[in-house]
Amino acid sequence: MTQYHYQDHAARYQDPGAPVAPAYQQQAAHPQHTGPHDPSAYLQQHDAQLAGQFAQRFHLLATNIERIIRGKHEAIELALICLFAEGHLLVEDVPGTGKTTLARSLAASVDAEWRRIQFTPDLLPSDITGVSIFNQAQQTFEFHHGPVFANIVLADEINRASPKTQAALLEVMEERRVTVDAEPHPVPRPFLVVATQNPVDMDGTYPLPEAQLDRFLMKISVGYPDHASEVEVLKGMPTGPQVERLPVVARSSDVAGMIDFASRIHVADPVYDYIVALVAATRTSPHLRLGASPRGSLALLRAARVKAAAAGRHYVVPEDVKALAVPVLAHRLILTPEAELRDFTAATALTELLTTMPVPQAA
Repeated sequence: MTQYHYQDHAARYQDPGAPVAPAYQQQAAHPQHTGPHDPSAYLQQHDAQLAGQFAQRFHLLATNIERIIRGKHEAIELALICLFAEGHLLVEDVPGTGKTTLARSLAASVDAEWRRIQFTPDLLPSDITGVSIFNQAQQTFEFHHGPVFANIVLADEINRASPKTQAALLEVMEERRVTVDAEPHPVPRPFLVVATQNPVDMDGTYPLPEAQLDRFLMKISVGYPDHASEVEVLKGMPTGPQVERLPVVARSSDVAGMIDFASRIHVADPVYDYIVALVAATRTSPHLRLGASPRGSLALLRAARVKAAAAGRHYVVPEDVKALAVPVLAHRLILTPEAELRDFTAATALTELLTTMPVPQAA
């Protein structure tokens, strides 16, 4: 069993907004120093303080959203992890479970621009990305931004639009820019696409191809509320909390700073190995026809870093990876026909791999 120290070779970075005494910067260049001003101990303490601030803001956002979405703490946490990991979220569930409300509550809690796009069969790619219009006064073409140029974009019922329109999101979801008439137009930061789809009524829908599914960091379902939560929803209508009245608890600049901090969370080498081994196992599983790509490995790493920061840690542990493996990887996998006949699911295949794969232990 692999053993290691989670805090070995901790990442050396500074908070851009917090000045550091020059003495520490000088001592950091001399790792042999072990006196009372040990830079390694100082940096670990500094990282722990920043992680605590991250966790405080993260849970403040989650609590704010839970005022609207009752009894769905896990779904809310996963949505926030997507935001801070700079990924995108696909919410698949039956109508009326709060898919759109979850996205709206997240947007209302952050002082950021958001847009909603209702996907329909007659929607065109230019209705999403924007279009160049000729200005007769200036004799030039001017680009008019589409609704995708926002911090949080809700793609409602994404599988209702044609594949050509769905493909309009491929570039912006991966590269965070839109190219129109050979001119790139970057979208603002942070940028999050929350797409919803209904798995029951499939008439007139176009299932997302694998290339599009692979661009979503996670795929989750909200699910029905429990009895107590649904009673609270009924009691709160119509005078209960409304999405429009939710207080803003984070600015877009705060979110950008949290994203930067999460990207620098320390990951020990055995945890890197664990992530790669888990993803590689999906490519050789007898139940799977298509395993996860390296993009899946990167997505799992980014999500695990955010989960660690949300727990107030400045380092990732294997439990962070295990907790996120199913929502991050399951939608990237394709089952074999034999597994489908046995009512096997991608989540079941991942659960089997997680139970059989050795987990690195802290020394």
